[in-house]
Amino acid sequence: MLKPNEIVKATINAGINKAKLSSLQMILLGILAGIFIGFGAHANIAISQTLGRFDIGVATFMGAAVFPVGLMLVLIAGAELFTGNNLMTLALMDRKITFSQLSKNWSLVYIGNFIGSILLAYIISESGLYESNSDIANRAIGISEARVGFTFQAALLRGILCNIIVVLAVWLSSASQNVIGKLFSIWFPIMLFVVSGFEHSVANMFFLSMGKFLGANITWSEIWINNLIPVTLGNIIGGAIIIPGIYYLIYVYKK
Repeated sequence: MLKPNEIVKATINAGINKAKLSSLQMILLGILAGIFIGFGAHANIAISQTLGRFDIGVATFMGAAVFPVGLMLVLIAGAELFTGNNLMTLALMDRKITFSQLSKNWSLVYIGNFIGSILLAYIISESGLYESNSDIANRAIGISEARVGFTFQAALLRGILCNIIVVLAVWLSSASQNVIGKLFSIWFPIMLFVVSGFEHSVANMFFLSMGKFLGANITWSEIWINNLIPVTLGNIIGGAIIIPGIYYLIYVYKK
């Protein structure tokens, strides 16, 4: 297992490698990540709806328990996730990459994540899986309508708290030298953010588009203005400023 100062070096190197990806690689790997996170979100809807008939607490926990498979696929199978890539600011602070490289990666990966998320949501909505079970469809619609009802402040703050935890899951995964260690490093933090009710921009790309495709009373402008924009800003604050900023000051910065 890597020590904290070694994780910093590994994270900086990862940021350098991410910055060197071609535009096509960023887009395609971003699409994969959007699909992977969407798989976890779909499972969250399905299991939480099913168990919710019996116990809402158990349903919430089990929904949170299956959601982490998305990040497991991203980090182990390989994909580019905007929220995890927020840690690239550590390489920027250490002057190993430029702001232009960072912006290019974030922009293309975010677009790829959105394409993958809505693509999966559309395919599932057309597959009949939700039509065959109106309770699951109602659950998906309820999630999407509730999430566009947040105030800007609520969405922003939940986004900050979410990505503090998400990038720490990536951080812990970097410390692990085997697959089993990585699985546990990812599962506990991601389960925590989901059960806590925090907001993840890429997961919401799936949740909100799924609700929209199923007939939720929401518009695309509400999806972006009421949720995705403030949540994304919160994710950046938590995952690109707070966590990497603190670790940079502790392990890299020299007066």
